[in-house]
Amino acid sequence: MPSQVNCALPAGFQLDRYRIERQLSLGGFSIVYLAYDADGTPVAIKEYLPNSLALRKEGEIEPQVPDDNLPAFRYGMKCFFEEGRALARLLHPNVVRVLNFFRANGTVYMVMQFERGRTLHDYIQRHRGQVAERFIRNVFIRMLNGLREVHAHKLLHLDIKPSNIYLRADGTPVLLDFGAARQTLAQGQPMLKPMYTPGFASPEHYANRETLGPWSDIYSVGASMHACVVGTAPPRSDERTKEDTFTPLSKANNGNDGKYSMRLLELIDWCLLLDPLQRPQSVYSLQKELSQKPRRASPPPQSRFGDFLSKLKSSIGRN
Repeated sequence: MPSQVNCALPAGFQLDRYRIERQLSLGGFSIVYLAYDADGTPVAIKEYLPNSLALRKEGEIEPQVPDDNLPAFRYGMKCFFEEGRALARLLHPNVVRVLNFFRANGTVYMVMQFERGRTLHDYIQRHRGQVAERFIRNVFIRMLNGLREVHAHKLLHLDIKPSNIYLRADGTPVLLDFGAARQTLAQGQPMLKPMYTPGFASPEHYANRETLGPWSDIYSVGASMHACVVGTAPPRSDERTKEDTFTPLSKANNGNDGKYSMRLLELIDWCLLLDPLQRPQSVYSLQKELSQKPRRASPPPQSRFGDFLSKLKSSIGRN
């Protein structure tokens, strides 16, 4: 079935004990709604509805799933449900809070705490070229607290990008929209093509998927910090593996105009290495380096980047 746009549930629709207010976002895998519970508390509800497998037309409630797509659709629904179950066990201020998950209308819904604010993507677009280093460090150090909790529960996010990092009104970050179910579905059902955001997915997202690990999320963190500095994501990692024309930030001029310390630029470059074994292997090691006092200096000579990585790996190994 070719990809199509599914119609959202109508405003005022009663979904279990929640009343749909409006659609918040629409993606290739799900629809997210703003809704209210019986007490009038706002919540965000994520509906499993992959465009490539199911179609819901205007005025319909249940999606239509062709017989050929039923096995993949049901398997994906199971993964989505299990993702909700796993996330409901996470209680961390920097990870989206899952309040409930249930089956209805031939699909599955995940109810999350509604957060007021805006995405990091929106912030970058509004402050393009003017995102301060202090802001970057503060946001990502706290976001990494949440990612450490995710990894401690033997989970991976697998879809970290600025649009999935939400900034509350007080500036604290929240990790949204885990991609684990999509990744599992893509691996178990080749008929459903995986959906990646170009530039933010690691090389192992595209190939050698058995090597996915915390270092894969760390690549995406590096790409998100790159977007803060440059305004855009780095080149696609699957294209870099064929011919890597990417110039590390520590060796380029775009970002080293005095606004950013060499330590931060080198750290971003470290996260974006193509070999997963050469990147930081844990969120703790990345967070520890990100917490270091910025060092402002002129661009290093060609050999210094390698020396920097060697010293970092050596210091990590001693801890």
